Amino acid sequence: MKYKIALFVAMIASLLSVCFLCSGTAQANPVIPISSTTTQPSFTPTPPNINAKAYLLMDAESGRIIIEKNADERLPPASLTKLMSLYIISNALKSGTIHWDDKVRISTKAWQAEGSRMFVKVNDEVPVKALVQGITVASGNDATIAMAEHIASAEDAFATMMNEQAKQLGMNNSHFTDSTGLPDPTHYSSPRDLALLSQAYIKNFPEDYHLFSEKWMTYNHIRQSNRNRLLWRYPDADGLKTGFTKEAGYCLISSATRKNMRLISVIMAAPSDQIRVEESIRLLNYGFRFYETHKLYPANQAITSARVWKGAVKEVPLGIANDLYVTVASSQYKNLQTRLVIDTPLKAPITKGQTYGNVNITVNDKVLANVPLIALENSPKGSFFRRIVDSMSYGIHKVFSKPKESINNS
Repeated sequence: MKYKIALFVAMIASLLSVCFLCSGTAQANPVIPISSTTTQPSFTPTPPNINAKAYLLMDAESGRIIIEKNADERLPPASLTKLMSLYIISNALKSGTIHWDDKVRISTKAWQAEGSRMFVKVNDEVPVKALVQGITVASGNDATIAMAEHIASAEDAFATMMNEQAKQLGMNNSHFTDSTGLPDPTHYSSPRDLALLSQAYIKNFPEDYHLFSEKWMTYNHIRQSNRNRLLWRYPDADGLKTGFTKEAGYCLISSATRKNMRLISVIMAAPSDQIRVEESIRLLNYGFRFYETHKLYPANQAITSARVWKGAVKEVPLGIANDLYVTVASSQYKNLQTRLVIDTPLKAPITKGQTYGNVNITVNDKVLANVPLIALENSPKGSFFRRIVDSMSYGIHKVFSKPKESINNS
């Protein structure tokens, strides 16, 4: 009996010793700066003044808005609308609802479409691939209506799908009444919404994106050029969509890549075709010249680990669900600061994918990103003995611990 008591006392003493040695490392919501540098001044030039009613320049990876003017104003988008139609089409292709070699019967409504056309004929059966090319290159209203009818049976039903998709993408200043962008008082969008749509298309359908860079197409012996003149004038450009009506003016969504940085430019209501191209080039050049984008952390890889109390394992790895990119002025990358804020105490069970803190990225005290820090593994409850020991350990640990920041400069 004495031996058992002595053994128990020894175990408690050992536990107390460990707790005292570990004191000072736990705190509520610990902040762990993992990058810390001396702030330097920025000398980024003033953005150019663009000759258009509304515009925006966004980095495609980080979502950072570099330049904007009237970015949330509701304006007629003209054929920029077709980018949403193409989003619905690519989504249907990816899900297997339709296929590239499906034959689409051309209705009278599609054949009679006004404006730009790829010149399909009524009752012809045209492959989906040819119609999609007719939309991306020739901006064909006839091809767009034919695809809308193929997917949703009627264009108004297709417009309902467009509006539902817009809600899912957070396009809060958009409403579509048709698939082509013909004028209607209740048909509108904004530069920010169209940039979000472009970003989503590039991310979700990379296998289809190359279609926007095709300069020519031929159908029914009629050869047409891509209406996006940026493809000829700007070597880094590879998309996306033009638009024009009397009500909308000249519009252009452009995208270009340089040194692993992709930018999206949206111009609405420019005075002419030439001006929308020239001003898009000015926007893109400004972004590439004075900003840079960096991938800080990959998705689903451990950034740090955290102590788990009463669990089957003592630590759980923490990371992020999606790749984390930041866009900063070229002179400011050295001033980035990253802080991990972990919710403590972490008590089992820990569920993979659940949020247990956040990653905060700042430059000169300006927040660039604040994303959830998630568990990368499950941590079920530990054995009865483990839970008893951790309960005692945590109680003592909490009494003797002191708030402390762990710093690792990089």
